[in-house]
Amino acid sequence: MNDLVGKHIVLGLTGGIACYKAAELCRALIREGATVQVVMTAAAQQFITSVTMQALSNRTVYDSQWDVREPNNMPHINLSREADAILIAPCSADFMSKLLHGSADDLLSLLCLARPLDQVPLLVAPAMNREMWAHPATVRNVAQLRADGAVVFDVGSGDQACGESGDGRMLEAQELLDDVIAFFQPKILSGQHVLITAGPTYEAIDPVRGITNLSSGKMGFAIARAAREVGAEVTLVAGPVHLPTPRGVTRIDVTSARNMLELTLAHSRNADIFVATAAVADWRPSNAAEQKIKKNGSGTSPTLSFIENPDILATLASSQRARSGDFYCVGFAAESHELLANAQAKRLRKGIPLLVGNIGPATFGQDDNALLLVDESGATEMPRDSKITLARKLVVEIAARIAKRGSQHED
Repeated sequence: MNDLVGKHIVLGLTGGIACYKAAELCRALIREGATVQVVMTAAAQQFITSVTMQALSNRTVYDSQWDVREPNNMPHINLSREADAILIAPCSADFMSKLLHGSADDLLSLLCLARPLDQVPLLVAPAMNREMWAHPATVRNVAQLRADGAVVFDVGSGDQACGESGDGRMLEAQELLDDVIAFFQPKILSGQHVLITAGPTYEAIDPVRGITNLSSGKMGFAIARAAREVGAEVTLVAGPVHLPTPRGVTRIDVTSARNMLELTLAHSRNADIFVATAAVADWRPSNAAEQKIKKNGSGTSPTLSFIENPDILATLASSQRARSGDFYCVGFAAESHELLANAQAKRLRKGIPLLVGNIGPATFGQDDNALLLVDESGATEMPRDSKITLARKLVVEIAARIAKRGSQHED
């Protein structure tokens, strides 16, 4: 997807065993289209060589403020002015203290201090022992760095090189990459709580069989990621799918349509936006067997009767908050034919401001999709693209519609 095309990142390494993760992070940043300039402290070079980072970044590594390669002998000025962001990963407890107090006794701390504050953001990925992370001095330093405008990423939890286990590990390369990509997204849904349903539901016939569909959940998970990237708090109610939870998203796993309705209703009370991407089963067996239904040799098949499942989207769209405009509902329609007509009819039937249609057999399980946005003004096509790209475009559309609705209410 190359989400970082055109971005130039100064990647700073300080002393810590997590330097080995910086190697993969450097590669990941470059895969996403960024250029990376590595700057290392003397302590970092005890854990990984500058030769390794030079090979991965395709640029000479800087490690001294007296580097004679710079014509003006000012790498701390030149490197910081070229950057779209400075990312310190790993950032040791000692280096965090330096940043806080404005110390500048090596190139990396010097260029952090010399960066234009309003143009070059500072991103910090802490890495340290669990006791160091929990120490009051570190807690104060993190709080003050954030107050000073730095972005301090979370830490991971687990086994540490010292043999202990707990908080303080540097996030994995992919996690940090996701956070960096999210950082550059405009925060158009800041302060909003987005509730999303995704994936299929599963309706039991007996303990080992059931009715479901081919929905992979990928579109809903992509929308959850995109909404979180632009600043929203995101709750994702997911049917039975095997997908990793997007960074920073609260995930709730459910199985049946009734499970999904119950949990979605409970979380809708605090939500501002509802996006119903789940492919909810329309019907369920009226009486699921308690034991496996077996063949009896007669050649006859069991008779199944069905009962209609609750309509989750219609239920939430008919709430007082939705009718008053305080709860914005977006529906999805996975059709097999006549997409426009079916999508328009479904939008009116559900009573929602925006419905997103697609052809189910052409998108289920795929990494790309094409969407049709249907509202009271007509229909807009989104040509086939990756699901995360479409998700980001859809989130922009939702944010714009909410902003327009808010301005109309003020008028």
